[in-house]
Amino acid sequence: MQNSTIVSVVMGSDSDLKLCMEACHIFDEFDVSYEVKVISAHRNTEECIKFAKEAKDRGIQVIIAAAGMSAHLAGVTAANTVLPVIGIPLCRTSLLGLDALFSTIQMPPGIPVATVGVDSSANAAFLALRILALKDKNLEEKLINYSEKMKKSLIEKQEKVERSLNDSK
Repeated sequence: MQNSTIVSVVMGSDSDLKLCMEACHIFDEFDVSYEVKVISAHRNTEECIKFAKEAKDRGIQVIIAAAGMSAHLAGVTAANTVLPVIGIPLCRTSLLGLDALFSTIQMPPGIPVATVGVDSSANAAFLALRILALKDKNLEEKLINYSEKMKKSLIEKQEKVERSLNDSK
């Protein structure tokens, strides 16, 4: 891993850790340093604001904020930093994550939150990697190679399906 932490993965509750670990595994695969924190926009608002205001000075370049229900973590964070914030709305209620999705995407002008799909921590990690790759050619190359591997895997799967269909005739 790199020497300094450059991505912060924050979640509203420790119960969100399992889902956020998917993003962490991707950062490990791409050798990108990260930290994981539990921060609540509602239960400890002052700490959330302090975290957001100090993140850039600590070397953080991208923040991923995962929260369910009213899901204000990404918005409160974005309101208190100039860093890119990626929101992950989580499915934690009978509303199947729509409550969190709407809370995360409905931000006022000037307070943007990039939002991925419900429970999509992998895509949050890949979006963070793409942002970081703008300044890191090595990371850009890793992303290109990853995309090529995905394409090759899909072609192999298609060939396998075609062989199965031919064998069944």
